[in-house]
Amino acid sequence: MKLSDKITKLRKANGWSQEELAEQLNVSRQAISRWENGTAL
Repeated sequence: MKLSDKITKLRKANGWSQEELAEQLNVSRQAISRWENGTAL
């Protein structure tokens, strides 16, 4: 399993939106999206 898949799986398992996860990690929602798409790992 790729890191991008793990991020998505764990985020969804916790019921978090990309925005909520971004706030917790102090990054932008766009960063979360790029991580999940595997374009910025």
